[in-house]
Amino acid sequence: MRLRSFVIALLLFAPWGLCFQASAQQVCGRCIRAHMDFLASDALRGRGSGTPDELIAATYIASELEQYGIEPLGDNGTFLQHAAVTNRKGEEVHTWNVVAKIPAREPLRPGTAVLLTAHLDALGVGKAVNGDDIYNGADDDASGSTAVLEFARFLATQPKPRRTIIFAWFGSEELGGLGSQYFRAHPPVPLKDVAAYLEFEMIGRPDPAVSQDTLWLTGWNRTNLGPALARHGAHLVADPHPAEHFFRRSDNYVFAEKGMIAQTVSSYGLHTDYHQPSDDLSHIDFKHMENVIGSLLRPILWLVNSEFVPQWNEGKQPNSSPLRAPSTPR
Repeated sequence: MRLRSFVIALLLFAPWGLCFQASAQQVCGRCIRAHMDFLASDALRGRGSGTPDELIAATYIASELEQYGIEPLGDNGTFLQHAAVTNRKGEEVHTWNVVAKIPAREPLRPGTAVLLTAHLDALGVGKAVNGDDIYNGADDDASGSTAVLEFARFLATQPKPRRTIIFAWFGSEELGGLGSQYFRAHPPVPLKDVAAYLEFEMIGRPDPAVSQDTLWLTGWNRTNLGPALARHGAHLVADPHPAEHFFRRSDNYVFAEKGMIAQTVSSYGLHTDYHQPSDDLSHIDFKHMENVIGSLLRPILWLVNSEFVPQWNEGKQPNSSPLRAPSTPR
């Protein structure tokens, strides 16, 4: 009788467990390619900050989230957060964030949510270089936007997490982080409820300074988040370019200034196509993207189902400052 019960239990539960483990490693390569093909195409004219092309990119992302069955967190029950903001010159700019969530299986508790973000805009149409005037922004940051879309797709296929997951794609990052600053001022959930924030920027090409198919984390020594993710299988190491001060140069910083554990994941290797029309699909390493995104599926799944609370390392939390961080890595 005991043997029979054991066999029945094994048949009932083992397949689910095996499927769960396998699915945690499944990345949709075709999805990654499809998102990149659209977001970085000439049809979007470089997704210029605060332009109708940026709105098209935001609408595309929103339509994918609706297909995944993820809940909207934008204005009036939509996925879009419309922001009228003032740029550095004082020209009102209309920009769009995309905001969504996967709710926890229990009510949101303070300090437990996880926020995953990227910026959806690029430089638009500008000065022609070698006859090309569309600054496609394939690496910067269609690649990060695609990664967050793939995390959303994957996490939507899993059982409801222990923690609420917030997804955000910010507009007008290239104008000085306007979309992220608007989000910070108008968060869809209280920022005190967010335990960890990961921004994904420029992961479309490998960085020769680190091992193959590896990402790096800005501010690695500032918190215990990166080492924890690495222990759970993320191909993640310390930022190999400390002189570039990348921790301060992405959307994460406006949140880190307010005390949130907020860091950026990247594999930017200081390539010369940055902020050029040549940052296009022909320079994207799709195998690299597939491998590094895939390496983060299980660690992120662990994070959103764990009791782990990231902490600042002693003396490493940035001081609150009114200064605005530069828009992107330079």
